[in-house]
Amino acid sequence: MSRHPIRSLQQRLQERTLVSDQGGQSLVEFALMMPVLLIMLMGALDVGRMYFTFIAIQNAAGEGALYAAINPTCIHPADGPACADPNNAEYRATHESPAGGVDWRRVTIGVEPADRSDLREGDPITIFVHYDYDILTPVISPLVEEGQLRLTARAVQNVIDLKE
Repeated sequence: MSRHPIRSLQQRLQERTLVSDQGGQSLVEFALMMPVLLIMLMGALDVGRMYFTFIAIQNAAGEGALYAAINPTCIHPADGPACADPNNAEYRATHESPAGGVDWRRVTIGVEPADRSDLREGDPITIFVHYDYDILTPVISPLVEEGQLRLTARAVQNVIDLKE
């Protein structure tokens, strides 16, 4: 036991006061850092969503390019009566992965070469898939035009079969 019981009581009261002051300080620090932490978390979630979206449109471009290599005259449904859905590269690309975070109605699909009348077996055919990705993080979205980033995927296949 200590020789001065009153003094030890005073020391204990001072220690409790210090602990409660530090608790208030921690609360203020937490309140100041919370918005920064939330923005960082939302940014990380946006990057994850963007990666998922890019993988989905890359797979769609690959599926469209493969179908276009087999049927190079049927890229869009308007290419002829034999190219009605599902017998065209556009349909195959947009229905490659129907579930998930990609709004397939906002996807645009392009093909190169645009004039496919002189294609031969072995010539490359390229499918481009473009998607305007919406950024959800509040600090980053005003920094880019209309709060969207344009994601583009490209796949190339050699023409396998020309049905004539």
